[in-house]
Amino acid sequence: MKKDISLIGVPMDLGQNRRGVDMGPSAMRYAGVVERLEALHYELDDLGDIDISRPDRYRKDDGTNLRNLLEVAEANAKLAEVVDEVVREDKFPLVLGGDHSIAIGTLAGVAKHYQNLGVIWYDAHADLNTGETSPSGNIHGMPLAVSLGIGHEKLTGIGGYEPKIRPENIVIIGARSLDEGEKKLIREKGIKIYTMHEIDRLGMSTVMEETIHYLQKQTDGVHLSLDLDGLDPHDAPGVGTPVIGGLSYRESHLAMEMLAEANIVTSAEFVEVNPILDEKNKTASIAVGLMGSLFGEKLL
Repeated sequence: MKKDISLIGVPMDLGQNRRGVDMGPSAMRYAGVVERLEALHYELDDLGDIDISRPDRYRKDDGTNLRNLLEVAEANAKLAEVVDEVVREDKFPLVLGGDHSIAIGTLAGVAKHYQNLGVIWYDAHADLNTGETSPSGNIHGMPLAVSLGIGHEKLTGIGGYEPKIRPENIVIIGARSLDEGEKKLIREKGIKIYTMHEIDRLGMSTVMEETIHYLQKQTDGVHLSLDLDGLDPHDAPGVGTPVIGGLSYRESHLAMEMLAEANIVTSAEFVEVNPILDEKNKTASIAVGLMGSLFGEKLL
């Protein structure tokens, strides 16, 4: 991986309705992300946090089923510009969330630099909802659909182009909570997905070997979007939408270690750390540990 990393915080909690996830970037900094990566001999530039405009109250925008649409779109447009500049400077963008709606901006900034960007979506959820299929109207359940060009134009058009990614270049890992509209879209688009059923049967080693081989064949870069609720809530309690029966701490480290060995990840984000719901910053510390493994940290 590139030895120069730009760290970008996005204190966003407008894509859902549970307060506290806006403190995720601070929690991960407090857990030592800068020191962890510098100890691995990376040159790390912390660009601080994106400024997030806040509505007077959490709301659904008139005429849509989307919560805080204008503010979420504005924040992601800002993020896309920052990420775009980081990639232009030939640095690795490492984005800290914030809720998962920030992936809209991250991918908008990254994908324009690749012909066939691959995406590993490490998450309990597929995030393939739209305003029509979402039970909640929370945009953090929509970023993967938006990046495919499916959804509200204020979101799909961020960065001035769409779609950002192609369905055949996506691998979802760890899914165990899918809405009916998402299941339909996965089948229609032929999106590769490893639910917990497949992971339990195959084992994480095989899942990652297959994922790496699949993406190496057809992509010229890979973005890792890691939602901490992909892990089981026993290991990562500080998330807004926990789903039991998830990936273990050790399985997740193995996944990151295998990605480091394959050297295919060109950008990454770690999202949905909510310190208000956490236990002694446990989830933020796990996130930082996974970043260490992703960037080549070894036991020996």
